[in-house]
Amino acid sequence: MTTGINYGSLMHQAMRGLIRTVLEDVQRDGLPGDHHFFITFDTGHPDVEIADWLSDRYPGEMTVVMQHWFDNLDVGEDGFAVTLNFGDAPERLYIPFDAILTFVDPSVEFGLRFESMEGEGPEDGALVPAARPVREPKERPKLKEADSAEAGRKNAEVVSLDTFRK
Repeated sequence: MTTGINYGSLMHQAMRGLIRTVLEDVQRDGLPGDHHFFITFDTGHPDVEIADWLSDRYPGEMTVVMQHWFDNLDVGEDGFAVTLNFGDAPERLYIPFDAILTFVDPSVEFGLRFESMEGEGPEDGALVPAARPVREPKERPKLKEADSAEAGRKNAEVVSLDTFRK
């Protein structure tokens, strides 16, 4: 029996659903206009899949930019896979939605930040990660090898969101 409505967890799930919907639209139609995304995620999340050299360089969190060059965006129920270019080295990443810490579209001044507040739990209305499912994800995107011909496109950038904080 529950003691109340867990609004923090419900909001968290809804916001991650919003990110999934936005990325599904981009997968289908591409990025419209000046839209682009800064996505910061927890590189230590157990389901994140990134190259060893990236996890060594960014042991806690990493911000990727989806703007001019990204390829093979594949959005699933629990996360998304995308190929980004790091210094002329295309790398495939898999990022579960519950590993995302911030999602920002500076072209329209939109941003989401996921964090828990110390000393507060879901019963206090704090925004905390939704419980992870025990089952294997149904639609986990398959990681594909990057096509070497695509390496000539513009590079993705890793940036700090501190630039955008006030």
